[in-house]
Amino acid sequence: MNTRITEIIIHALVLLTAFPIHESAHALAAHWMGDDTAKDQGRISMNPAKHLDLFGTIFMLIAGFGWAKPVPINPNNFRNRKVGMALSSLAGPCSNLLLAYVSMILYKALAYFAFLRQSTALDTVSTVFLYSAFLNVGLAVFNLLPIPPLDGSRIFNLVLPERIYFKVMKYERVIFGILFICIFLGLLDRPLNFMQSKVIMFMDLITRWVDILFFRSF
Repeated sequence: MNTRITEIIIHALVLLTAFPIHESAHALAAHWMGDDTAKDQGRISMNPAKHLDLFGTIFMLIAGFGWAKPVPINPNNFRNRKVGMALSSLAGPCSNLLLAYVSMILYKALAYFAFLRQSTALDTVSTVFLYSAFLNVGLAVFNLLPIPPLDGSRIFNLVLPERIYFKVMKYERVIFGILFICIFLGLLDRPLNFMQSKVIMFMDLITRWVDILFFRSF
């Protein structure tokens, strides 16, 4: 029971941090490239209420995966529609990877402090940041799948002819339904876990400076 409550609390923390950062990154990138559609709707904000979707929130708390309200983007406002859509879409997963990197640094630093001071409280907080790193990496990896309506499908538009791309996007809701069923049945667990583990290994590698810093202090 305690483990389940801890999981729900951690998932709630992700809802309050990872989702707003992800969606704000989409809106901010679009704004920088000339589209203020999302900005005018107040989507460049860390206020979770601006971004959370009711059903996506429920699923995140219960099942560990979910979604937020999509950020409205008008590609006609970009100088280059394909590049603008790709970069604004890529901004979301990149923000989660950056948050995962920061979470990994904080996890390692707090874990070392917890060991040095024999602090259970610090050890618990460090574990929360470890979960944050895993969940943010998971969100980034999942969203980079080239499947509509995920961010990866917008990035995939760079290499697809517009005619084919928009034909595929007509069936976005159907494809999302199939994707949802695949997630529910666990058909994507193995490939997603594989990709997530590789990214986590990379995160561990690029935060080795934290280990070196603390080893020198012993």
